[in-house]
Amino acid sequence: MSRASCRFCGSPLEVTFCDLGLSPLSNSYLKPEQLARHEPFYPLHVWVCGKCFLVQLEEFEPPEHIFSDEYAYFSSYSDTWLEHSRRYVEEMSRRFALGAKSLVVEIASNDGYLLQYFVQRGVPVLGIEPAGNCARAAEQKGVRTRVAFFGTRLADDLALEGKRADLLLGNNVLAHVPNLNDFVQGLKLVLGPQGVVTMEFPHLLNLIEQNQFDTIYHEHFSYLSFLTVEKVFARHGLVLFDVAELPTHGGSLRIFARHAEDASKPVGPAVPALRAKEGRAGLDRLETYEAFDDKVKRTKRRLLEFLVKAKNEGKRIAGYGAPAKGNTLLNYCGVRADFLDFTVDRSPHKQGCFLPGTRLPIFHPDKLREVRPDYVLILPWNLKDEIVQQVGYIRDWGGRFVVPIPEVTVLP
Repeated sequence: MSRASCRFCGSPLEVTFCDLGLSPLSNSYLKPEQLARHEPFYPLHVWVCGKCFLVQLEEFEPPEHIFSDEYAYFSSYSDTWLEHSRRYVEEMSRRFALGAKSLVVEIASNDGYLLQYFVQRGVPVLGIEPAGNCARAAEQKGVRTRVAFFGTRLADDLALEGKRADLLLGNNVLAHVPNLNDFVQGLKLVLGPQGVVTMEFPHLLNLIEQNQFDTIYHEHFSYLSFLTVEKVFARHGLVLFDVAELPTHGGSLRIFARHAEDASKPVGPAVPALRAKEGRAGLDRLETYEAFDDKVKRTKRRLLEFLVKAKNEGKRIAGYGAPAKGNTLLNYCGVRADFLDFTVDRSPHKQGCFLPGTRLPIFHPDKLREVRPDYVLILPWNLKDEIVQQVGYIRDWGGRFVVPIPEVTVLP
């Protein structure tokens, strides 16, 4: 088999970052009538490029298959994420003086979770969303949405239509594109002359330091450091002039980019500060990446030790949430119905379905009151505070919350 090459710089991929075995697509939830069918599993082997340090998966399924009309992730079912989005709209509107004559374009706009707040402020918007079911939900919120994948072809069409963005944003999409160069070149083409790009994505530094290996799944083709993203954008004529570290998704970056020709936005002090921080953490040295696989294996062993002990003591264990990261965790660790009875989720789009690979049933959160489990394993650990507040009633019967990442922890 020929050696894969880096999706940014083209160098051969020869160094393993971590190997999570075989796993199904993490958002391919099963309906009851699909349980008798074969499920495809794909290698979840993550490489790091020895030249540009882009951490990446090979492409086994095209985005058209992953982000289909039955895509199950709807952003609006997290109160924390909605509040994050509302604050973003307020901040960007104020900072960049966005108003009725502006155009805000969001790539991977999902169900209109964010653009709805611009609409409420009278700012013209356009959402670009490949999953038709999510796009229809956005339209119902008054968010004009085009069902399409973003790249240079669509960017050319938008530019010809006169749609040049004053604010061009994408939250948790940069990691989802297999053709990274085509995507970033598309940003350059559709951005207005004095426009601003903001992109949010999980920070590779947090993934490494906090052992967030469950954020690795086939929908995420790339795992991004600031050092590498800066190189990618620079190749396509875009300068990163600011960056913010955010608490979302276990620790994310929000980068701010502009055309290289736009001298009106000088590079701020946060940019060299973050470069230096990543340098101190060793993100410019290959040995930092090579050490990660052993940390992942230790976490797997500790989770299984906890689950085996609890089940041997006769405890009942349920999950909370059906996020993509949870499916990576459960499939890699081999946690199925022998350890976890079921999971619950607020999204009606997931209720009544089954988790890919593990085939665990997904119920409404009211199932917790009915069954009264001894432990609830929080799979979307990045939302643990929100979840503990929502279903804290499990403590009424002595139930305890368990968080698996960065290490197995039973919450007080």
